[in-house]
Amino acid sequence: MNKQVIIPKAIVTVNNKNEILYNHVLVIEDGIISSIKPEEHFDINSFEGLVHEHRDLILIPGFVQTHIHLCQTLFRGLADDLELLDWLQMKIFPYENAHDINSLSASVRLGIAELQLGGATTILDMGTINHQDVIFNELIDSKMRAIAGKCLVDINDLYPEFKESTRDSIDTCNELAEEFHNKTSKIKYGFAPRFVLSCSEELLRESYEMSKNFHGSLYHTHSSENKSEIDAVRKLHGAENIEYFDRIGVLGDTTILAHCIHVNDMERVKLKKSDTRVAHCPSANLKLASGIANIPGYLKEGISVSLGADGPPCNNNLDMFTEMRLASLIQKPIHGPGIMDALTMLRLATIEGAKALHLDSETGSIEIGKKADLVLLDLMKAGNPILMSDAEIYSSIVYSSGIHNVDHVMIEGEWIVRNSESLLFDTKELLATAEGELTKLINRV
Repeated sequence: MNKQVIIPKAIVTVNNKNEILYNHVLVIEDGIISSIKPEEHFDINSFEGLVHEHRDLILIPGFVQTHIHLCQTLFRGLADDLELLDWLQMKIFPYENAHDINSLSASVRLGIAELQLGGATTILDMGTINHQDVIFNELIDSKMRAIAGKCLVDINDLYPEFKESTRDSIDTCNELAEEFHNKTSKIKYGFAPRFVLSCSEELLRESYEMSKNFHGSLYHTHSSENKSEIDAVRKLHGAENIEYFDRIGVLGDTTILAHCIHVNDMERVKLKKSDTRVAHCPSANLKLASGIANIPGYLKEGISVSLGADGPPCNNNLDMFTEMRLASLIQKPIHGPGIMDALTMLRLATIEGAKALHLDSETGSIEIGKKADLVLLDLMKAGNPILMSDAEIYSSIVYSSGIHNVDHVMIEGEWIVRNSESLLFDTKELLATAEGELTKLINRV
């Protein structure tokens, strides 16, 4: 049996009681948290396993990012200062369409490395039309806990080259799900129609029904992100995004809708009644000038909300610390300074994300029986060498910290980041490869 113990300064559990435990040790056996006990009850000299003493560091759960586009990492900085539909038409669709196996691999590896160095241990990823097997194989090799799926597009008036037939899309999607769903204990398939304007009703319905055949799978799409998008959906279907989704029967507790910025009262009722989950992406929403979602309203009504960085071309980084801080700060001028406090934000970035993905029995908090998906933070780097209270720890994590505060990351008991360096990737090599593949991709475009 593989045994380890971590001895940190404090354990931020994010459990139901939001306990912060001081002078405690965390014991891991075969990748599972087997014990959390006061240090005075732990005999370090008789422990038969690896001992990791990090008495200046804070232990938190790994971050859960519920909306990511790994295929877009290569396009960082190439699609600035555009609104959503122009951004897709002029930049993203042409770039994604130009991916080959090598450029997609470089993009995915670069994104995974950044996510892991930033403390993310679980993601929900929307892939692209072609070469989805590349994304899965890179995720498997990276040890990342992930739900991912081929992007489904059978209508594309913005960039007609980037689509496939309805039948081909559905058949390929089913083949990929058969091959990769539960291929490892960390990997599941997520059915991912792009958004209403790029999908026929047949594709939206059939992919949702297909998802029911794969236990633990999800249905992942975009909704209500941009006013021009919403106007186009209304003109096409005579309904709002969420109203249309409800009409065709694809809402439910396994459906995750990214963004949900422009949502009316009737749609919010449908979200709550169906237990559909919302993935909030504040950086992307601001950069694309899409708007500010009423997240405090969703939370007050009991609608599931979690966080995602979206893609580097509409965000420019994959840093959960940025998403937590922005998600809090943008609401305060609207709803008051007490709204979206630091503890709430940390929960959205961890356990609420795990709940949204139906993985909260495995990850998202530090509790006995859960996978050891863990991050050790050096909060002294955030300018907080003296932490006097639990509230100050939450504040330091959410308002002061960033990727530079992440010292060590573990997924299911295996270290993947140590001393702020990836144990899986040579980051200099990743960047060099990415630069070369991007040059080739731009030439193909």
